[in-house]
Amino acid sequence: MTAFLQQLPALIGVVVGALGSYLAIVRSDGARFRRESAARWEERRLSVYGDYARALKRSVNLTYRVASHLGNDPHPHPLPPAQAEPLLVEATDGRDPAGEALIMLGSREVVDRAREWVTTVMEMERFMREGTHDPKAWQALLERQRAGREGYYAAVREDLALPPGHPARWPTVPLSGS
Repeated sequence: MTAFLQQLPALIGVVVGALGSYLAIVRSDGARFRRESAARWEERRLSVYGDYARALKRSVNLTYRVASHLGNDPHPHPLPPAQAEPLLVEATDGRDPAGEALIMLGSREVVDRAREWVTTVMEMERFMREGTHDPKAWQALLERQRAGREGYYAAVREDLALPPGHPARWPTVPLSGS
């Protein structure tokens, strides 16, 4: 019995060491799982944010082309409204699922900035559908759209903890006579 009592502190040390190792591994694995899970969700959010931006830009580019046909925009590839209509319907149909995914996975701030951007794009579409010829009003809409896009991207960068990016304000060629 005395031999057992002499070995008891060593045995307790082994048990405590094994339990400590087990707890450290469980805690480490839990932390790694949380980090990997957060990274996966962040990747999904980035994908959703990019998909939404691309879907919205498709509509924007079509409105630029029709506005060029109407004499409001200097876009080099004008498109008559009749030819643009089915493309706009397709772009809008593509925008809706991207918007739903954005609402589901996006932060409140990103979704709010997306709403501001898409509202302006819808005004651009209405302007174009009405066949309006008013280059100054079109330029005002373009500025609002660019500000909306810039706000959206800034909110995305903040949500994903990315560094500030380029504002994407490219100089445009003014229309002659406007």
